[in-house]
Amino acid sequence: MAVIDLVGIRFVRGEHTLLSDVSWTIDPGQHWALLGANGSGKTTLLKIITGYEWPSDGLVYVLGEKFGECNLPELRKTIGWVSSVLQQDIPERDSALSIVVSGLEASLGLYREFSEEEFRRGRRILESVGGGSIADRKFQTLSQGERQRVLIARAMINNPKVLILDEPCSGLDPASRENFLNDLARLTRCSDAPAIVLVTHHIEEIQPWINHVMVIKNGRSLASGETSKILTDTILSRTFECPCRVDRINNRYFLRLTDDAVSD
Repeated sequence: MAVIDLVGIRFVRGEHTLLSDVSWTIDPGQHWALLGANGSGKTTLLKIITGYEWPSDGLVYVLGEKFGECNLPELRKTIGWVSSVLQQDIPERDSALSIVVSGLEASLGLYREFSEEEFRRGRRILESVGGGSIADRKFQTLSQGERQRVLIARAMINNPKVLILDEPCSGLDPASRENFLNDLARLTRCSDAPAIVLVTHHIEEIQPWINHVMVIKNGRSLASGETSKILTDTILSRTFECPCRVDRINNRYFLRLTDDAVSD
């Protein structure tokens, strides 16, 4: 059974078609990068997967459940989602631990009494992503890297089968970015690790544990498959509409513009 299966997704808002004929299958054991320029349709696609937008046409299956025929609020609990949109709505005066525990109800803030065991569980998960020392600090006092750890822990508290990260490295300095990506790498080695979808437009964020990539351009799937077959000069030059060269060093990918692109 596929973790995620999208079939012929089309999404129209007003007079604008934001997604057109997008199909995508994520199988167990796969971790994906969703790559594309700004405005290519990446975030819209994520909102459809998480049920916060509804496609104009096409079918959405998550863990074998067909959208429109399932209990969507319950299904959402199997999907962890971390995004800048979510971060903007976090109550900044809440403690890191409170924010993590709020993930049990997929809420922003605590709207019921949580048990001591639930708080202990939240603390354990926060420790597992390197955030044990910040559990009692207010969210507003945390660095961007620390905030990302809190949101990852919040997303993980329901043991999701899918973890979607929408440009999670945005705002991180190079050292914090590498530490964060290394934390994700450790997570993938756990026996019950979720399938991870990392959304980015920077190929240097695609570490070796990401084994598949889908490239989206102008609302369409430009290319999809194993990482080494997708991160090529030809495909990325088409993606970003300029001559590009992809360098592979120690199983990491780096993008640079060719002389033709620079001279333009």
